Amino acid sequence: MPDSDKLAIAAHLHVLLRRKTGRVTDTEWMAANADYAQEIVRFARLRAVEDNAPELAEWADRLDNALQATPPAAPRRPLLDVATQAVRQRMAPPEPPPEVPRYVGGIR
Repeated sequence: MPDSDKLAIAAHLHVLLRRKTGRVTDTEWMAANADYAQEIVRFARLRAVEDNAPELAEWADRLDNALQATPPAAPRRPLLDVATQAVRQRMAPPEPPPEVPRYVGGIR
C-alpha cells in the first residue's frame, strides 16, 4: 500500500481520536513506524468499545490492514557496524588485475 494511503488513514484516525477521546497523535509517525501504529490501533479499539464509537474501530481496522499489507522493513544494523565495514572496504588494497598475455600470437 502506498505511503500516501497509510498517511490518509492515519490522519483520519487522528481526527477521530482527537474528537472522541481528546488524544493527540502524530500522523506521520503513525504512517512510518509500525510499532507506534499498532499501539494506536490497540488504543483506538479499546476506546471504541469503552465509548461505543464504532467508527474508531472501523478506522483502526483500516490502519491495521494497511500495516499488514506493508512488507516488513529490513532489519536495522548499528551505525558503528556499517561505518566500520565501509572504512574497511576503503582501506583494503585494490585487487591486482588478472594476468593477461600482452600479445596474442606474436609480433610481426
